[in-house]
Amino acid sequence: METRIEAMENLCSAKNKSARIKILKGHFATSNSHLNTYIDMSTVKTRHKNAYEAAKVLAEDYLNSTYINTIVCLDEMEVVGTFLAEQLADSNQMSLSTGNNISVITPEYNLYGQILFRDNKQRMIKDQQILILAASITTGKTIMRAIESVLYYGGTVCGVAGIFSAVTKVAGMDVKMIFTSKDIPDYRAYDPVDCPMCKEGRKVEAIVNSFGYSELK
Repeated sequence: METRIEAMENLCSAKNKSARIKILKGHFATSNSHLNTYIDMSTVKTRHKNAYEAAKVLAEDYLNSTYINTIVCLDEMEVVGTFLAEQLADSNQMSLSTGNNISVITPEYNLYGQILFRDNKQRMIKDQQILILAASITTGKTIMRAIESVLYYGGTVCGVAGIFSAVTKVAGMDVKMIFTSKDIPDYRAYDPVDCPMCKEGRKVEAIVNSFGYSELK
């Protein structure tokens, strides 16, 4: 019998077929919202060839326009972030960041959901040009917390990028993405108190976050 996870559909980017995600329709809950579509990033985040191709797509938006010192990776995006840093610093590319020894770092979260950087990583934030890289941007709330944290530690946010984003701007900045809501036209995110699926009596099928999918039995 096919499980719900096995029923996921592949979705390839029109920009690069190797930049691939999976989607599953249903009723899912995150920490901030309820979703009618789960977007699985496992392939692009963990398989090095797919991560490399995704990084190539994202790099195109920054090579000639943005000087970058540090990439802050949210949602387990370190593999993509490393390949992205390599693309941006490549001396064979016409890039403003050519030759930079770009830092690729991951923040921590405290009990209140605030984003923090340990003392040994703060030098990679202070007075640096920071690109925030996420897997999926649903409402922009997590990105806003990341921006606030970077500013608190003395950095400058010069860009926001993601594999998928349901929003086009955060804090007045354009979000650069591989997949948009146009690629998943039926995608919806709801405030939990206004979720129409809950009002219809449909049970939440799974809890989803940056680590993946946990089915509710």
